[in-house]
Amino acid sequence: MAVKVLIPTALQKFTDNQALVECEAASVNEVIDSLEVKFNGIKSRICDEAGHLRRFVNFYVNSEDIRFLEGASTTLKDGDEVSIVPAVAGG
Repeated sequence: MAVKVLIPTALQKFTDNQALVECEAASVNEVIDSLEVKFNGIKSRICDEAGHLRRFVNFYVNSEDIRFLEGASTTLKDGDEVSIVPAVAGG
């Protein structure tokens, strides 16, 4: 199933400067794997060495934070929109 993935500016250097890409994926985990196949090296910016989502990278499916859904196992439907949002901190 095709889903739209919104890529933040900080990661667009990995996606040939594309802010929106489409992936065939049935879960957030599959989105990450699909992105890595299309854009080698992006997964290491999103996931740690163990393959878990980095704490400072947030994912939203149709504006819903996946931390309140099923995490990286959150299932997707055709046409869903996945947003990758880096956390911002400062003082």
